[in-house]
Amino acid sequence: MTFKFKKPEDSPGFLLWQVTNTWQRQQREALSKLNLTHAQFVVLAALLWLSSQTDSGVTQKQVSDFTKIDKMSISDLVTTLLQKKMLKRQQSLRDKRAYSLSLTEKGCELALQAIPIVEKIDQLFFSHQNTELMQFINLIPRLNNL
Repeated sequence: MTFKFKKPEDSPGFLLWQVTNTWQRQQREALSKLNLTHAQFVVLAALLWLSSQTDSGVTQKQVSDFTKIDKMSISDLVTTLLQKKMLKRQQSLRDKRAYSLSLTEKGCELALQAIPIVEKIDQLFFSHQNTELMQFINLIPRLNNL
């Protein structure tokens, strides 16, 4: 069997996966105190942001496109958040085939409570600022568009 890399640590994808999992574990542990998964938080925060940018409602597709979470996972997350009474769903005024999502008061309060927690984890995780880290952070948006 042949591999391009001599050892797993030579693979940038494997290293990115490890770093991402470490960061997600920290987020998951912090958000568990709010009975919220990181993915649920991302949907709530995205909906909070997207709703502030439009008066015409936010669709599941828009949340999926914005967060880059696949449509099936968004659907599952929305179902869970609806059951937890953090979201409301109503037929879109612009597109009768789509539904608009909005935060309930409970969902909005939870998102606003979780944002500082997530930001604190980010601050701690990325606090070892050096030139290489800053270059990587500046590169991430370009990698995201590949």
